[in-house]
Parts: sequence; structure tokens; C-alpha cells
Amino acid sequence: MAAHPPFDEPVDPVAAAPAGAVVGTVRAQPLVVSRAGGRDLRLDFFRGMALWLIFIDHVPSSRVADWTLRNFGFSDATEIFVFIAGYSSYLVYSRLLSKSGFGFMSATVLRRCWQLYIAHVVLCVCFVAQIAYVAGHFDNPMYIEELNVARVIEHPDVALIDILLLYLRPVNLDVLPLYAALMLVAPLVIAGLARWPTATLAVSAVLYAGAQWQGWAWPIYADGDRWFFNPVGWQFLYVIGAWCAAAAPGYAALVRPRRWVVGLAIGYLMFGCWVALSWRYPVLEATVPNWLGTVLYPIDKTNLDVLRLSHFLAIAYLVRWLVPRDAAFMRHPVWRPMVLCGQNSLNVFCLGIYLSFAAHIVLVQYDDGMPAQIGVVLVGLVAMTLLASLTGWYRSRARVPG
Repeated sequence: MAAHPPFDEPVDPVAAAPAGAVVGTVRAQPLVVSRAGGRDLRLDFFRGMALWLIFIDHVPSSRVADWTLRNFGFSDATEIFVFIAGYSSYLVYSRLLSKSGFGFMSATVLRRCWQLYIAHVVLCVCFVAQIAYVAGHFDNPMYIEELNVARVIEHPDVALIDILLLYLRPVNLDVLPLYAALMLVAPLVIAGLARWPTATLAVSAVLYAGAQWQGWAWPIYADGDRWFFNPVGWQFLYVIGAWCAAAAPGYAALVRPRRWVVGLAIGYLMFGCWVALSWRYPVLEATVPNWLGTVLYPIDKTNLDVLRLSHFLAIAYLVRWLVPRDAAFMRHPVWRPMVLCGQNSLNVFCLGIYLSFAAHIVLVQYDDGMPAQIGVVLVGLVAMTLLASLTGWYRSRARVPG
């Protein structure tokens, strides 16, 4: 049975097809298949990297997070994850569309969406229980306020219903609802890209523009509250990733390395790095003109600001050519833990969220020195890798008949 994106691939379909083979109405491209005939390890490698960065970024009391992607530009690990989700979704489900039709493909996608929803609810319950225990044990109610779970403690009956309705979302638990929402529309995206790739991308761009300049959002609750990640904005990056996997008309020409595009991408990344570093260093802050700050800010994460989107696309453009699909370093044992996490990402993601708060507690309540900061991050990454290894081992054994 095919694996289910955006988490827990092996990505099976087009990656396993020979270059030039027809999958659905789309011709498989060499971009997807490694010269060794296996899967494109870049998907696993960079998804694993995103998981590691998300975990580190969610430990607010650690200075290790000062060295992650978000501190050197406008985008962060979320963009990596969403783009790869779209790319791998198309690889998996376009083959299912071709083989079994739209109805069965849609049912399979919706089943996966349900699994993501259940994972989010279980993670919420465990996360809230963890916070409540820690707040009581250390007699520190600030944890409850800080992580947006006060309503659960004060009105558990109503709050549990709010969790089920995705209305109540504790801090750092916004990613899974976003992915579930993206998977809801994935059948239409995949079917559209298989037949009308350019038109589908254009419709997605219109929705994105509506989110940026007209305030289109989903969902919006009765009191005006909305999700931290607005699916109407973030769907554009998901569709871009899927469009790249679909090898849409003109894609090869679009990403062909050109000196002026490479120079523009590098220049923009340097500009983003300068601005991002100015947020932390007063010396650099003084070099940012007031008029530029007025133009740039706020850089909205909720709707995937144009600056964030373009920053990630510049990174993706350069990575596409700097990191070949058979790059030897990705197969080096030192990166094996990251690849494993990328291959078993749903369990790893959930554990990372849970451990990030545990690491925060250790640093706040016991020791916040730099050795402890590095130590809790390393322990968390090791635990995530062990879980990924166990999950991968179980899946490989489960595939063995008898």
C-alpha cells in the first residue's frame, strides 16, 4: 500500500517509475528518480532537517535556536515542510489517481486526513496534560498562560469540545491542523495538476493573492479567531511543491540555472540575512533605514507573506542545483539520523513537540547554562532518531509476509 504524505513516506510512485514513463497524464521526469533507480533522498533529508529545526525552534529558552534558519532570513522550517508535503503528495497520489480513479484516490487522501486529525487531538491531550502536571508540580501557573491552555484547566468540558473542533490550539500545535486542511483539498489539487497544471497553479495563486490583500482566511470562528497558519495562504506553497513534482509545462526551463537568476537569488538571500540579523543585533539594526522597515513590516507568517514565500523559493532554486539528487553526503552515516526522521515524520514530529516543552522545563527549572541548552537539544534529537529507527524497523518487518 502506498505511503501517505505529508508524513511517513517512503514515497513510492513516480520515483519508482523509469524516466519517461507515463504516470496518470503526467510523464515521469528524471528529477524524481535517482540515477541509482531509488527514491530522491533530498525529500527525506530536507524533511528530516525541517523536523529537527522545528524541534529546536520550539525550545524558547535555548540559545541553540539562535542558529536555525529563521534567524538568517524571512522563511523557516515550516516552508520546507509544506513544500515537500506538496511535492510528495503528488508523487504518491497521482499514481493512485491513474491506477484506481479519482474516487478511490480521494477516499485514501481523506483517510489520511482523518489520521492527521486524530494525531493532532491525541497530541493536544498529551501536551495539555504535560503542561498541567508541570504547572502544578512547580506551582507555576505561568506555564498555563504562556502555552494557551488556561481554558482547558478552567473549563475542561467546553475546552475538550473546542480541541475536537480545532478551535482551541495550544501554542506550537498549529502545524497538524494546517496539514489536515491541505490534505482536504489535495484530491482536487492532484487531479487538477494531472490535467491542467498551469490553470491549477493560477487558481492557487489567486487564492493566495486574496489571502494577502483581501484577508481571505479559513477557518474563521464566531469570535473572529482564526488559525495561526491560514490554509488559504499556505496552500499556494503546497501547490507549488505539487506542481514541481507534476513536471508542469515549462518547469524544466523555469528552473534551468541562469547566472542572473542565481545572482538575484543569492542577493535576495543576503538581503534577507541582513534584515533578519538586524532584529538581534543593534549595530545592524541601525543600518536598516526607517523607510525600508515601513515597506517590509510586518512580515506575516499567518498568511505566508510574499517576502517569506520568495525567500524560500530562492533557497529552493539554489538547492535544486547545489544538491544533486544523488549527492553523496546525504548517504553518509552522519546524516542517517536526519534521513530516518524524514522517512518517519509523523511520529517524530509529535514526539518533537512533546519534547520541546520538556526541554524548556529542564532549562527553566533546573539549569539554563549553555551545556544544558546543548544537552537537552541533543537528547531530544537522539530520542527522535530512536523513534524514527523503531518505526522504520517495524514497518520493514510488517511488509515481510508470514
